[in-house]
Amino acid sequence: MRFIICDKGSCYYYEAEASIVGVNYGLLGNNLPPPSQVIALLSSRGIARVCLFAPVQDVLTALENSGIEVILGTLNEDLQNLGGDLSYAMSWVKNNVLPYADTIKFHCISAGNEVIPSDLAIHVFLAMRNLNTALRASHLDEIPVSTSVSTLVLGTSCPPSQGEFSEDVKSIMQPIAEFLVKNNFPLLVNVYPYFSYIYNPQDIPLSYALFNSSEVVVRDGKLKYKNLFDATTDAVYSALEKVGGHDVDVVISESGWPSDENGDIATIPNAKMYVNNLVQHVS
Repeated sequence: MRFIICDKGSCYYYEAEASIVGVNYGLLGNNLPPPSQVIALLSSRGIARVCLFAPVQDVLTALENSGIEVILGTLNEDLQNLGGDLSYAMSWVKNNVLPYADTIKFHCISAGNEVIPSDLAIHVFLAMRNLNTALRASHLDEIPVSTSVSTLVLGTSCPPSQGEFSEDVKSIMQPIAEFLVKNNFPLLVNVYPYFSYIYNPQDIPLSYALFNSSEVVVRDGKLKYKNLFDATTDAVYSALEKVGGHDVDVVISESGWPSDENGDIATIPNAKMYVNNLVQHVS
C-alpha cells in the first residue's frame, strides 16, 4: 500500500509538524470493491486524504461530502494537450473539478505522476500553468497545482545538504520550482527508501531504510539522520533551493515497501514494519 504523507516541512529546513496520513486509491486490479464501499472504509479508518491518479467520476461522486481531502491527478498522456491547449485545460477543470467544488475539498491538482525524467517532461510546467489559469478562471484559485516526481530527479542525495537535481532535469525543474514559489504551491514527491536500499545494500543498512536504526547513520554538519526517509526528503529540499525553490514545501505523495515475498527484503514483515514505523514517524 502506498501512503500520502503530507508533511509541512522536513527536519532539515523546518521544525516538523504533525502530518496527515492518507492513501493512494488505485484502480488497476480485479474484483475491486465499489467506490462507495472504499470511501466508507477510508472514513471508518479515519483516513483524511486520498490521492487519485486520474479523475474517475464514480470515485469522485463517492467522495462527495465525505470530508476526505483529494489530491487529483491528470493522466500522463493528457499532459501534452493540457500544456499545449488552454481550452483543453479549461475543459478538464470544467468536467473534473468544478462539478465537485462545493462537495469535495481538493488539496491539490497534480499534473502527471513521475514523468520527470521522460519524453513527457517538457509538457509538465506548461500543463501546470494552464491548469492554474483554468482554475482561476473558474474561481477555484485556492486549489494548488503541482506535479508528482520520484527521487530519480536527484543526481546527488547524500549528504542531504548537497542534494541536487540531475543535470538532465534541472532545466525542467527550475521553471516548475519558480512557479511553485510564485504561487506558494507544494511539490509532490514519491519517496521509496526500498529502492535506494536494493541498489546500494553495501552502503545502506536495512535498519536505516526501515526506520529501525537506533544509531546515527548519516551526519551532515550539525544534522544527524537515523532514517533514509528524512535524509531523502531533505535532499529534495536542498535540490529545490539550488533551482530557486527556497520556500517550496514538499508533500510526500507516495511511500511504501513491497511485499511480494521475493527474497528476504520485499517481505510482508518488512512491509508491515516500514509502514507502521513511517506512520508513527510522521504522526
